[in-house]
Amino acid sequence: MEGNSKYIGFSGLKDQVVTLLRRLRSIMYPEIFEECPCTATTVIESSLEAEKILNEIIPWVKPDADTPAITKDILEGLDGIRDILDTDIQAAYDGDPAAKDKTEIMLAYPGFEAVSIFRIAHMIYKMEIPYIPRIMTELAHSHTGIDIHPGATIGRYFFIDHGTGVVIGETTVIGEHVKLYQGVTLGAKSFPIGEDGNPVKGIDRHPKIGNNVVIYSGATILGGDTHIGDNSTIGGNVWLTHSVPENSTILRN
Repeated sequence: MEGNSKYIGFSGLKDQVVTLLRRLRSIMYPEIFEECPCTATTVIESSLEAEKILNEIIPWVKPDADTPAITKDILEGLDGIRDILDTDIQAAYDGDPAAKDKTEIMLAYPGFEAVSIFRIAHMIYKMEIPYIPRIMTELAHSHTGIDIHPGATIGRYFFIDHGTGVVIGETTVIGEHVKLYQGVTLGAKSFPIGEDGNPVKGIDRHPKIGNNVVIYSGATILGGDTHIGDNSTIGGNVWLTHSVPENSTILRN
């Protein structure tokens, strides 16, 4: 990272990203992610610290970036992320009869932990900022067992129930009102190899999931040309490498 005014170091970068995540989520939900009691200045303090961290780490990971503009876009983008996360919370509340209230979902559900981090990481990923989005989602992975690549596209009202072992690949596209159970893999088939002998990067490798789809535990759906139609149900432990039309129910034989 030559040319940077301040050398953070990779271990320092990870520590900074951990703090940044807490502050960004505190801005959206101070009553959940901030120490009590919350005051009128809580969000302001979190915003100032997040801005400071972003101004330090963005020039380090991307020296040619317009750091003030990116920092501004990230902080202003949190309102839109909270709007989407509110639909995810609602989906969890509607989809789990064990959920006592929405606060419990935000405090205790690994699905919300992973998805709330993913949605921040995805925003930064789309800005073509390296390292930071993947550090964020791998932090969520280590805490929850849910592995969502920050490049995945996921619609509103998304709910991961239980969650351990869920894998969602980089080019996955998921519609709205989709529910996944534990152990679901939305992955790639075998990778094409380029002339250099290495896997070809930057190609569409992962499945597309329509709206109002439920995928039960242990199901594996692979391939960029695999499309699951709207209003479909994929049963537990199904292995699927071909598309299915809307209104399908696929069960393991």
